[in-house]
Amino acid sequence: MTQESPALQEARRIAEDVLFPAALEVDAAERVPESHLELLAERGFYGLAASPETTPLDVGDFPSVLRLIEVLASGCLTTTFVWIQHHGVLAAAETTKNRNLRENYLSDLVRGKRRGGIALGSALRTGPAPLRAEPVVGGYLLEGEAPWFTGWGMVDSLLVAGHTSDDTLVFAMLDVAESDVLHAEPLDLIAVQASGTVTLRFNRYFVPRDRIASTVPQSDYLQGDSGSVRFNGALALGVAGRAIALLGDDAGDLPAQLEATRARLVEATAEELSEVRAQASELAMRAASAAAVHHGSRSVLPGSHAQRLVREATFLLLFGSRPSIKSALLDRLTARREPA
Repeated sequence: MTQESPALQEARRIAEDVLFPAALEVDAAERVPESHLELLAERGFYGLAASPETTPLDVGDFPSVLRLIEVLASGCLTTTFVWIQHHGVLAAAETTKNRNLRENYLSDLVRGKRRGGIALGSALRTGPAPLRAEPVVGGYLLEGEAPWFTGWGMVDSLLVAGHTSDDTLVFAMLDVAESDVLHAEPLDLIAVQASGTVTLRFNRYFVPRDRIASTVPQSDYLQGDSGSVRFNGALALGVAGRAIALLGDDAGDLPAQLEATRARLVEATAEELSEVRAQASELAMRAASAAAVHHGSRSVLPGSHAQRLVREATFLLLFGSRPSIKSALLDRLTARREPA
């Protein structure tokens, strides 16, 4: 058996000793406790996506990175969901050619002294863009909405993608603060309600050039093998793993399926990734449903971990589902099954 990295061992301790014992309380709260986010920052976990030369974490290889996300999600999906958004902002700050962003934001982002969230859903759309970026003297004006932003009230920096008229994506790093040109509308979610997930509405919000992280043709962005797809798959495996733990001896073949899906998530090519992400989400749904059945009628009560996991698994069926993932999920969920 491969020895776990120090970071993975620490993540397991946090998940079991801090996150899971408080998961039902967080599920019913208005926001993730500040103490949870501070703990992750103190232990270096906000530097997960940084380069080996920059991060304070001894994570190990990429499979260990995905396993770490899975372990934290098995403790509390809501906390992990807020925390994982940060890494898109961190990656943008580290890879940008914008000297202002690197010098003024990167160090604090790595240490979790500054926390980030992303609003990139509009970047995945191939039809009319809900958020437009209009070039003007000195920068861009953002107009429209970013339908999905997580961490409102808990993060400091926002990475958002706006579309220009020629289908170029403008990635901007902004300060998170409501104003007459930026309004947040809270969303009522089936799960992770304490994540501070909102729709952002921009009203001719001016972004100076020194806050632009990058500009990328949308076609290039869509063709990339996005690490976020694997990360989101690891979230689903975390929910599946906790449900399997609740099943105990009644888990049947689910532990073997979890292990196989975990391996596929690491090894999948870009062409296979949508199918594997769908496999992970479906496994979480089946495992959570099995845990609810195992625990019987008490699973419908608010104080039950089983009902929480069913809602979280349902959420992960839908969150971040690109058209190819949605199609793969529908194929799995509607496939013909012969009677036993």
